[in-house]
Amino acid sequence: MAETTQAPAVHTEKKSPMREYVRKGKPPTEDYREKLFELEAKGELEVHRVPEPFEEVETKYGRKKKIPIEHTWHHKSCGQCGHIPGYSTAIFWLHRQFGLDYYDPKDQSSCTAWNYYASSTSNSAAQASVAVRNFAQAKQDGYFPLIHCGTSFGHYKETREEIIHHPELRDQVRRIMDKLKMPFVFPEEIVHYSEWIHVMRHRIAERQVLDFSDLTVTVHPACHYHKLVVEDAIYDRELYDGQRTAVVTSLVEALGSTAADYSTWHDCCGFGFRHILVSRDFSRSFATIRKIERMKEEVDPDVTLTHDTGCVTTLDKSQFAAKAHGRNVGIPVLSDAQYAALAMGAHPYNVCQLHWHGVDNKPLLEKMGIDYKKAWGEFEAIAGRIESGELDFMTWEDADVK
Repeated sequence: MAETTQAPAVHTEKKSPMREYVRKGKPPTEDYREKLFELEAKGELEVHRVPEPFEEVETKYGRKKKIPIEHTWHHKSCGQCGHIPGYSTAIFWLHRQFGLDYYDPKDQSSCTAWNYYASSTSNSAAQASVAVRNFAQAKQDGYFPLIHCGTSFGHYKETREEIIHHPELRDQVRRIMDKLKMPFVFPEEIVHYSEWIHVMRHRIAERQVLDFSDLTVTVHPACHYHKLVVEDAIYDRELYDGQRTAVVTSLVEALGSTAADYSTWHDCCGFGFRHILVSRDFSRSFATIRKIERMKEEVDPDVTLTHDTGCVTTLDKSQFAAKAHGRNVGIPVLSDAQYAALAMGAHPYNVCQLHWHGVDNKPLLEKMGIDYKKAWGEFEAIAGRIESGELDFMTWEDADVK
C-alpha cells in the first residue's frame, strides 16, 4: 500500500462564526498599572510612563498594553551576548533600518534571574533592587526599557508583583536605592522586544526584500514570556482563536511564510535553568525528543522560530549530540528578530551572525535566496582586516556591506 504524507496543520484556516472569540466578565487578575499609579500617588515610587509614539495591543484577558515604537533603552540578555550575539545585533539593526531613536546602555546589569530561578537561594530585596536600579538608570538616561531576554521579562513581571504587594520589600529596596543615590522607579509596562516586533510586523513586511512564501515555520513560544504572569502576554483573536500568544506567529504570517502547528508547542524547550545547570543531558534529551523530533515528524519545517535566549540556545545547540546518536533532528533555530532582519536584507553573518548557531543553516539560506558562499567571503574579508590590525572592530557600515 502506498504511503500517504499528511500535510502540516496550519492554524490560519477560516474560522466559523460559531468560534468567534468573546471575553466575558472582568479579567481574573488585577491591573498592575493601576496599582503602580496608586503607589506613585502615595509618594512611594515613580512610574516611568511609556513614551510616544506607542501602539496599544490586547493582552490575554483584554487589557490594552502600550508598546513603545522608539526612545527605547535596550536591556540586553547575558546569554545573547555570550552565545548568540546575532540575536541582539538583529534587534539593533532593525531599529537602525527604521531610523528609530534607541539607546544601547553601557551600565546595565544582569537581571540576575539565573540565581532567582536556578538556585532557590535568592535574596528578594537584592533581586528587586537590581531591577529598580536598571529601571532608574533607564529613566535617568531618558529612554524606556525594552527587554531582550524572556527570562528577564518574566522575572521583572514577578518582581513588580512582589513590590506592589509587599510594603516591607519596598522599604528595603528604597533604602538600597537611597544608598545608590538613585530614585525608586518602575516602568508603566514591562515590554519584551518580541512585542515590539509584533507591532512593527507590517512595517517590516513593507520593507521585505526576500520572498519567504515557500518557507514553513514552527514556533516555540517561550515559557518565561507567556507562562509567567500570563495576563501580560499579547494575544490576538485572529491567531489561534486567541488561545495562544500572538507574538512570533504574527511576524511569520506578515512575512508570507506558513506557520505550521505541532503537538508539543506548549512544552518547555528543555532549558529550565536548573536542568541546564545540573542535568544538561536531560535538557538536551527533552529538547530533542519533545520538541525537535515532534516538529520533524509532524511538520518537517524549514526553520523554527522563538523569542528567548535560552530557547534559541537549547533548541539549536542540543541537536549536535542528538545527531551523533542518529536522532531525527536538523532544524535550524532562529529568533524572530533574525528572521525579520534577513527578510529585510540583513547580512546573514555580519549582522545575524548565523555562524554562531549549531545546526547547518545553509540550506535555509539557499531557500531564502541568500548566496551564503558570497556572504561568508564578505564576512571573512572583514574578519581578516580586524585580525591584521587594520580595523579595531566591525562597524555598522561594515556590517551593511552589499
